[in-house]
Amino acid sequence: MVDKIFLGLGSNIGDRLANLKVAIDEIGKSDRCRVLRSSAVYETSPYGDIKQENFYNAVIEIETALGFFDLYHFIKSIERKAGREEAKEKWGPRELDIDIIFYNEFIYDGDMLTIPHKEYSKRDFVLTPLLELAMDFKHPVVRKKLRDIQFEPVEKHIIQKINESLL
Repeated sequence: MVDKIFLGLGSNIGDRLANLKVAIDEIGKSDRCRVLRSSAVYETSPYGDIKQENFYNAVIEIETALGFFDLYHFIKSIERKAGREEAKEKWGPRELDIDIIFYNEFIYDGDMLTIPHKEYSKRDFVLTPLLELAMDFKHPVVRKKLRDIQFEPVEKHIIQKINESLL
């Protein structure tokens, strides 16, 4: 198993908290993945200019024997299983959104996937829960622990903390 993989979770359609728990359950059912820890869950305002319901967001740490691209396809299959359809508009509503934030210290930039996630540090709904779990994680590009990085000011989307953990 590989460790220090951080996934961002989000949902704003249906039972948002249950949708996040479905993601954790589905990841945990795999014999090639194990959920280690979860951040708190935050209610957040939507990112972008589309009028929609608020999101619930969290970050989880997992171990996996899957390579980064197989993990990507696996989490996309979980999104579809939860009811997510092909995006009609960027940053639109969704039952479940799962993003790879970090995959160890791996760096990849492709058409469908970028690791580390290129927008994570601009979004408080990703950065805040990520820092709960990964203060000592060394960023693969800047080669510093997350606790030692001076992040640019981010847009404020967090409204409130919903609970302490999904586990």
